[in-house]
Amino acid sequence: MAVADDEGIAAGLTAVLAAHRPQLVRFFTSRTGNAAEAEDVVQDIWLHVARSDSGPVASPLAYLHKIGMNIVLDRVRERQRRVRREQSWSDVAIEQCGGEATDDAPSPLAEAEGRQTVRQLAAAIETLPPGAARVFRRHKLDGVSQADLALELDISRSAVEKHMAVALRHLRAALGR
Repeated sequence: MAVADDEGIAAGLTAVLAAHRPQLVRFFTSRTGNAAEAEDVVQDIWLHVARSDSGPVASPLAYLHKIGMNIVLDRVRERQRRVRREQSWSDVAIEQCGGEATDDAPSPLAEAEGRQTVRQLAAAIETLPPGAARVFRRHKLDGVSQADLALELDISRSAVEKHMAVALRHLRAALGR
């Protein structure tokens, strides 16, 4: 018998909702400032009524308004949480300059120029004299210290420095710097 009563209450609330739907939409449009959102709230009220196990309701229209206001408040709180979450993320991920978001990523032109410079540098390294090329590659590209390089190649530290100076002069000239 209780299931039939619950179905009767839900049917009664659904009937009240259907009868007062335009009024409810107007009411929630005034609360949300958006007719589409008000329609969504009324739809959510209907879903709530269809799912609820409430007992008899003394004032069904006031009950529907209360459900709707709770839905509106939940939406406002969710929107505020989303704004705070997005603001926290943007504070960390996006650099601000004078209140405006800035992009630290290089421009497409800068990226193209950088690739061109890398190609020029690679070509210039290929044209280094053999001793300077070997010292430059091991020191700058492989990260071997000049002292370790002198021991490895069985040359003086001064010779390593001279090879590096030759390589750097050659590369600066090749890059036009």
